[in-house]
Amino acid sequence: MRTYAIGDIHGARDKLEEVHDRIAADKGRAGDRRAPVVHIGDLVDRGPDSRGVIDFLLAGVDRGEPWIVLKGNHDRMFTGFLADPDSHDPGLREGLHWIEPRLGGDTTLASYGVGGAGERMLFDLHADALLAVPRTHVTFLTHLPVSYRRGKAVFVHAGIRPGVPLAAQAEDDLLWIRRPFLDDPREHGALVVHGHTPVDRVAHYGNRLNIDTGAGYGRALSVVVIEGDRVWLLGPGGRQPVLPGG
Repeated sequence: MRTYAIGDIHGARDKLEEVHDRIAADKGRAGDRRAPVVHIGDLVDRGPDSRGVIDFLLAGVDRGEPWIVLKGNHDRMFTGFLADPDSHDPGLREGLHWIEPRLGGDTTLASYGVGGAGERMLFDLHADALLAVPRTHVTFLTHLPVSYRRGKAVFVHAGIRPGVPLAAQAEDDLLWIRRPFLDDPREHGALVVHGHTPVDRVAHYGNRLNIDTGAGYGRALSVVVIEGDRVWLLGPGGRQPVLPGG
């Protein structure tokens, strides 16, 4: 049972296309064109082409590609702003707003041709965004799933609340959790494949696999292939084993 998974994209369409090329080459070598590709969430913000990322993913889904696209906290903040310019996601620290550069909503709006974030009134910015962002994009992001289970792995954006069955997990945890999950060494009943917390390289902790390597900060966008208990990083030269604790 073969599954591919791509880390947090954050508006890096060029990197997304590159890793999909690697996946296509690996699928050709494996003779498995229908293996699913899981995108771990955070499609938007910080990078230069959030609109292009969503266009690329929508086109693939419409073609019938075996792609699963999960919701990240940045994706939810984007749709929250479109619904209400004063929206404040419950996972976000008080005093921060999605349009601020540290969160990257300003670059997402700019990719749709909406400039002046941080300088204009939120109401005016919101009105322009409603005109610029296609409804197909809003519908796509709003209805993204928050988890995907296949074989011995479960895929979520941020992690899970330890000790809580997957079916009972809260969306806020799946999109935002950090330390209660990252610091827990227990088995979770499946390998939890996640992003949300950037690491220097794909890291396998035995009970979880972090595949966010900081594409939103100008670093690499990583893709892994999982077969049973085995994990490989899919680099430009092919597969490289990723071992627990390695």
